[in-house]
Amino acid sequence: MAKESMKAREVKRQKLVEKYAEKRKALKEAGDYEALQKLPKNSSPVRLHNRCKLTGRPRGYMRQFGLSRVTFREMANNGLIPGVRKASW
Repeated sequence: MAKESMKAREVKRQKLVEKYAEKRKALKEAGDYEALQKLPKNSSPVRLHNRCKLTGRPRGYMRQFGLSRVTFREMANNGLIPGVRKASW
């Protein structure tokens, strides 16, 4: 389980990225890189990191489900993810 502060930091970054997306796009098209540098560092989408929605685990993230591999496996085995079941042949 990730620290709550790490999860909160990612949420904060996500909000900043959304807030400055239009401004950032306009500045890039205009080629005004000095103004781009004056924007907050965390408003850059490159600084975002995918984390599990439930546990906040930063590694082993599965984009399609928004979960880490560990959480995904637990939920799939318990039948909590529709359309997913354990393979057997």
